[in-house]
Amino acid sequence: MSDTAQALTFRYSVANLNCGSCAARAEAALAKLPGVREARVNLATRRAELRTEDGFDAQSVEPAMETAGYPVTPLATPRLHRFEVGNLSCAGCVARAEAALAEVDGVEQAHVNLATRRAEVQGAPDLDIGALRDRLDRAGYPLTPIAEDTAPENDPHKDESRQYKAAFLMALALTLPVFLLEMGGHVIPGFHGWQIETFGQTPLRVFQFVLTSLVLAGPGRVFFRLGVPALLRGAPEMNSLVVLGAGAAWAWSTVVTFAPQLIPETGRFVYFEAAAVIVTLILLGRWLEARARGSAGAAIEGLLALSPDTALKVQPDGSETEVALADIHLGDVVRLRPGARVAVDGVILTGATHVDESMLTGEPVPVEKGPGDPVSAGTVNANGTVDFRATAIGNDTVLARIVTMVENAQAARLPIQSLINRVTAVFVPVVLAIAVLSAAAWAFLSSDPAQALVVAVSVLIIACPCAMGLATPISVLVGTGRAAELGVLFRRGDALQALSSVDLVAFDKTGTLTRGAPAVTGIHATEATSEETLLALAAAVEQASEHPLARAILAEAEARSLTLPVVDGFQNHPGAGVTAQVEGDTVRIGSRAFLAKEGVALPDREPGSSTEVHVARGALYLGHLDLSDPVKDDAADAIAALTRRGLQVAVLSGDAAGPVDAVARHLGIGLARAGLSPEGKQKALEDWQAQGLKVAFVGDGINDAPVLAAADVGIALGTGTDIAIEAADVVLVSGSPVGVTSAVEVSRRTLRNIAQNLFWAFGYNVALIPVAAGVLALFGGPFLNPMLAAGAMAASSVLVVTNALRLRRLKVN
Repeated sequence: MSDTAQALTFRYSVANLNCGSCAARAEAALAKLPGVREARVNLATRRAELRTEDGFDAQSVEPAMETAGYPVTPLATPRLHRFEVGNLSCAGCVARAEAALAEVDGVEQAHVNLATRRAEVQGAPDLDIGALRDRLDRAGYPLTPIAEDTAPENDPHKDESRQYKAAFLMALALTLPVFLLEMGGHVIPGFHGWQIETFGQTPLRVFQFVLTSLVLAGPGRVFFRLGVPALLRGAPEMNSLVVLGAGAAWAWSTVVTFAPQLIPETGRFVYFEAAAVIVTLILLGRWLEARARGSAGAAIEGLLALSPDTALKVQPDGSETEVALADIHLGDVVRLRPGARVAVDGVILTGATHVDESMLTGEPVPVEKGPGDPVSAGTVNANGTVDFRATAIGNDTVLARIVTMVENAQAARLPIQSLINRVTAVFVPVVLAIAVLSAAAWAFLSSDPAQALVVAVSVLIIACPCAMGLATPISVLVGTGRAAELGVLFRRGDALQALSSVDLVAFDKTGTLTRGAPAVTGIHATEATSEETLLALAAAVEQASEHPLARAILAEAEARSLTLPVVDGFQNHPGAGVTAQVEGDTVRIGSRAFLAKEGVALPDREPGSSTEVHVARGALYLGHLDLSDPVKDDAADAIAALTRRGLQVAVLSGDAAGPVDAVARHLGIGLARAGLSPEGKQKALEDWQAQGLKVAFVGDGINDAPVLAAADVGIALGTGTDIAIEAADVVLVSGSPVGVTSAVEVSRRTLRNIAQNLFWAFGYNVALIPVAAGVLALFGGPFLNPMLAAGAMAASSVLVVTNALRLRRLKVN
């Protein structure tokens, strides 16, 4: 991923927007401004966002929009603030934490992720962090800012796992005697009678009271610490349900033990074992869940581990010193010995070696490297010793940028999650109402207050919405992590969902399906010039171009040792050609259509299978160069794999019809369009979209950026330019078209996994809440034991997380 250019974004508030037509006209007026690559106007927020490139003049926006009738006011570019969030237990917590964040002045958007226990807040650069923390503290969810330039030293999931493990083991030791004393009589005949005769009923109940109280006050205090304040705030969540369920069972049993006269004789039963087992089982579920979440984030840990702690810095006298990574600065010379990991990005100065870049590209074969070749942090030196100059350090390395992309993807919220959050926000209050109504109904039907208590406790425990809250984010966490291991980076969260429903995948040709390293295979000069003069003139003008065809022409001129004329006034016409001034004449180089449009008369001839670059000086046509660009070795496999998955495949190219058709035939692509400008490619996409097709576009060049942005899903090759990458939703690190298949497969499998999780989470609650409420008992069936309810609730969350972890083994065929 190169550092050639950076797209800037400007934001404005827009006045006089009254309808969709106003928004469209304002958007069109903004798009006409020089240097504006993309303009978006939102009628709902009355705001505009501009993505710009070279040539943009920010001072021209306000007068132009005043003239258009939609005055604008510049807005500060929002900043993304990241936080660790404490006390998140369920989807209800997520909804309440997000609502609390949104209430703070300056917050534009807030997103809380249950799986990662993190919040992303988009707001003004001077957002009052203190106000955010105060508001969330009052809501019961403390915030801890995450520094942008530091990697996490400790894994919070591991810390949480250790804490829950210790709490579970302590609760188990205290609960086991209570459970055996109360439930042993159901297994061993006469055991219950022997206890009564030996110890007496009251001492046994007091003993159970002591142990159960220790369980609730010790390892179980986490539920009370979080659940009670939530109840007092009128915002009950999962911990509140545990507090009410276990607390009610303990309180009832305590009264029966120490003041039995207050309870009707028919209800003088104790449920200490239920209260203790509920807490123990839920702690077990929390421990297993925390362990699984830690495994789900293994992709980030693996990426961070690729960066070494030290590097060999070469001193001016040629000696080497081992220094910490933080002591390496831009321009420093670093020595890389065999078997060592590259510490920072750089360019080799001396030496030759092979570098294993599989962590970036997924290609197992080490790449030969020599002077002038780039090396990337995290890759492994295979054999030789080389010195390289540091060109990117810290958060600017390719590895650091990949980690950031993966973190952003893992924290993303899919569109489906918003619906789930709205449901779970009201779920706990509804459960409380069901518990109260069920208890009241059974107290009336059975005249047994103890039975009513059992029903209420079972409903409260069974209905915890943990599994619902985890269903989507845990799958996203694992799926995007596995995608990163396959060389696929999802830059935007909604792309993970959108890619699963794509109908057609359109590829750019040069550099995407082909190697992007063409060579001159023929020179055809007219009588007006010679082959050497034609090539020298083309090479001179193409010196300022970054197009792969330009590099091929220059390479051929260098191989022939040609002297190039002096040029000035170079201009690039994206997707068409280039122009420059040579000795006072305008030289035009590009496609046949470009030269014809510029008024140059070209001879009629059938296009061949090679790419033709035509040259004219003034209005005089001088001839053309043939260039051939070999198809990538794995392109045919990629196209075949996409076709097997039921996707239509197309190629859109600015090249001539001959080479485009040849590539399409070679790869088995039935839909090919040639000679397209960037606008033409975008129009082709819009035509398909108008037919109801969801379209993904795969490209790598600057001229592909508008098309990538216009597609339902834009996929950029990581070997392409930064502008293309910034415009894309998905980045393929390796630059291989096979990565498209991997992206589609990860997307489909992740969405399928989310659907499975949601089916289980909602189905579990829909099926078992009525059972807990005693519906089966109305027809002579059993009541649900609160201990079984606790086990089922804990198992539901563990099952959801375990199902998501299956994505770690995802393979693409």
